[in-house]
Amino acid sequence: MKSFLSIALLGLLVSGCGSSPKSTYYTLSAPPIPAESNTNKTRIMVGPVSLPELIDRPQLVVQVSANEVALQEYHRWAGSLKGNIANAIVANLARDLATSNVWSFSQSTQSNYDYQIVVDVQNIDSKLGDSVLVDVLWTIRPAAMASKPRFMNTGASKPKLMMGRSVVREPVTDSQIESLVAAQSRAFAKVSKEIAGSIP
Repeated sequence: MKSFLSIALLGLLVSGCGSSPKSTYYTLSAPPIPAESNTNKTRIMVGPVSLPELIDRPQLVVQVSANEVALQEYHRWAGSLKGNIANAIVANLARDLATSNVWSFSQSTQSNYDYQIVVDVQNIDSKLGDSVLVDVLWTIRPAAMASKPRFMNTGASKPKLMMGRSVVREPVTDSQIESLVAAQSRAFAKVSKEIAGSIP
């Protein structure tokens, strides 16, 4: 009798494990990097990217109410969200500026750049069936700022640090997570366009 109960319990455990929901993984979409261009040789490094602790996690975070969020345990980022954001901005800047000389700070050993884009994400407020609000502070830092001695006592104009803030809202057409991620992708494409418009 005991052995029968043990086998029955084991069967329940196995069947319970077999019915666990399957995780789905997402990335922010972005256009392909264009082929090498002879018209724009500006070299741009994107990153580092910083995020609030609340959303810097593997699970997607959805706003439920003004004071409640829900972690989507079975809807996760493929890789880190920081990496996803950096890659999306890289690809969008490459398209907007018609150059292939754009890369991510965290994924390349290339250190010779003309401009570094530092990205400080203040918030990503995501509501299913409603909208996504992306709030990003960004800084465009000329490489020449890292070599100030070149500008000392030469009469040359000092390079300028450019800073901006992009607040973008995109509609979410339905209650599907995929639609939410698509809206986030569109929002970061608009952030990228604003950054591109500020690069000399």
